[in-house]
Amino acid sequence: MKYVFWTDGSANPNPGPGGFAVIEVRGEEAKPVILGREAQSSNIRMEGLAIWAAMRRAAGEPCEIHTDSEFWINVITKWMEGWKSQGWKKKSGKIANLDIVQKLDELYDPETVELIWVRGHVGTEYNELADEWANRARRGEKL
Repeated sequence: MKYVFWTDGSANPNPGPGGFAVIEVRGEEAKPVILGREAQSSNIRMEGLAIWAAMRRAAGEPCEIHTDSEFWINVITKWMEGWKSQGWKKKSGKIANLDIVQKLDELYDPETVELIWVRGHVGTEYNELADEWANRARRGEKL
C-alpha cells in the first residue's frame, strides 16, 4: 500500500499561534489523521512539522506527500544533506527550525518518500482541506 498525504501549516498572526494538519487520502475518501499545534510558531515551522508527521505516519512505507511548501521540499531534497555534512551549519549562519530539519533527516528516504509540490490556495480540493484543518488545529480543535 502506498500512503497519500496532503499537508499544510498555519500561523496567525505569523509568527503567532500555529497549527498543522495531515490529510490521508484512500481512494475517494480524504480525512484528517494528524493535527498539531504550538502556542507560538510560524507558518514555515508548521509546514515542516506537517511533512514530518506524514513521514512518521508512513513509518518507512512508500508514501507521497503533497505540500504547498516549496521551501521544505528544497530543505529536504537540496540543502539538508549539505548542512548535515557541515555539522548542521550553513555558511550564512544558524539553521532555522533545526529541530525539525533533523527530525526530517531521520525519516526521509528518497526511495520511499515522494514529495509533490502543489500551488496553494488555488482551489485544489485536498490542499484546501489541509489548510482548513491546519487552521482548525491552530484554533485548538482536536480529532
